[in-house]
Amino acid sequence: MRAEQKSNVKNSIGRLGVTGISIIIQVLWIIFLFIRLNRYSTAISLFSSILALIVVLHIYGRRSNAAFKMPWIILILAFPVAGLCIYGIFGNANSTRKMRDKFAELDRELEPLNPQNPEVMTSLEQEDYAIANEFRYVRDYGKYPVYRNTDIQFYDDAAKGLEAQLAELQKAEKFIFMEYHAIEEAEAFERIKTVLAERAAAGVDVRLFYDDVGSIGFINTDFIRRMEAVGVKCRVFNPVIPILNVFMNNRDHRKITVIDGKVGFTGGYNLANEYFNLTHPYGHWKDTGIRLEGDAVRSLTIMFLEMWKAMERRGKQVQLIPDDYRKFLEIPEYHSRENGYVQPYADSPLDDEYLGESVYLNLIKGAAHSFYAATPYLIISDEMTRELGLAAKRGVDVRIITPGIPDKKIIYKVTRSYYAGLVRQGVRIYEYTPGFIHAKQTVADDRIATIGTINFDYRSLYHHFENGVLMYDMQAVHGIHKDFEALFDVCEEVTEKYRTGRSVALRIGQCILRLFAPLL
Repeated sequence: MRAEQKSNVKNSIGRLGVTGISIIIQVLWIIFLFIRLNRYSTAISLFSSILALIVVLHIYGRRSNAAFKMPWIILILAFPVAGLCIYGIFGNANSTRKMRDKFAELDRELEPLNPQNPEVMTSLEQEDYAIANEFRYVRDYGKYPVYRNTDIQFYDDAAKGLEAQLAELQKAEKFIFMEYHAIEEAEAFERIKTVLAERAAAGVDVRLFYDDVGSIGFINTDFIRRMEAVGVKCRVFNPVIPILNVFMNNRDHRKITVIDGKVGFTGGYNLANEYFNLTHPYGHWKDTGIRLEGDAVRSLTIMFLEMWKAMERRGKQVQLIPDDYRKFLEIPEYHSRENGYVQPYADSPLDDEYLGESVYLNLIKGAAHSFYAATPYLIISDEMTRELGLAAKRGVDVRIITPGIPDKKIIYKVTRSYYAGLVRQGVRIYEYTPGFIHAKQTVADDRIATIGTINFDYRSLYHHFENGVLMYDMQAVHGIHKDFEALFDVCEEVTEKYRTGRSVALRIGQCILRLFAPLL
């Protein structure tokens, strides 16, 4: 699990360390017991070997990404007993069945509260049926409708997004919902906290939701007490506990703010100083975001309420979706200036639909002239590699921007290991030399774009709860395209550098890193 950059504030790193050591001891103890049992008799040893073969065949036949199959197959065949134990703990989908059932039940309750207006889809189909198909996929398999009557403001810098967010928070009259992966109780968040306290004192329902692992390097458990003291309700996603729990690997990576159901914010930035360049741990931090106003904000509200309810203590659950939740879903009257199409969506690791990756794949397949992507990590599946290469081979200008200064050196090495394979197929690679690019945005043909929290890596695409916004025929699409054009000017193109061969030692090291990348 990757944590955000640490700061010199009172945090819970010690708690994370104790939890990690406790879990490692529990895993090693289970493996030790099985090894002792395996040595007890020849019959048990033979049974373990047969079971390993059966499990390997089961993994091979599963309908999942091949990149996830290979590490488990190699581990089990090389170390049958230890491999079976580790797979039984971490690789079995049944390990998270309890949480899967809980989220599935919430989805069934919430989906009818967020219906699709058929006139919007009909209008989009008449404008461009191929584009409509991309939105239809998200609607049918993610259950998030397509909206019009929504305006979007794109921010090419996280600091601009923060200022806009503070201005809107001050206007809140009914409720404020905020969900973030990482919160740092420092200068940037103190400004937000002051506004939240003022609005809470004025009777506004203020709720703050954050991921425990994402924030553990920034704040401690007293943070909730301090926030509740000023009237802000707090909940923590998936708190770290010193007990073996496979669901601990699934983190909430979303970044959402909703104000009165009318205005919403999302993008790549968390609520910590480095995202707004108040501190510079990796040079200049490049991040982006958007402001939504209008009907599409309803989907962001749904996303928040689902996570808020999912982390409610079981003893407090009286009704799955309380009647008072429905008041948050009333769409305020609004008349947009733009007439494009907007579709906020969320992705969950607890279902079999890899929505975030599929949205990217559909954009790449549909691109006719250009496809640009920015991501802090580039650790992708064979399917994604193939689609990017095919797009480049058919003449699409495919460009990817990654950081020039890494925040995690091992992950950076894995990211760079993908360059050569992509470059050989015609993909152009750029590195953001001023520092670290954390933005997660794509644009195809200057017509359709995405922005949100979803990185081009296995953690985002398969292990995290994420969110994004798909948009077509909006001014924000052109804004994202212009932002890419400006970025290329300050990036170093490394395409030619990776077109030549690599040393044998380097290739072996990169192969090992990439083999286990899906499990990182």
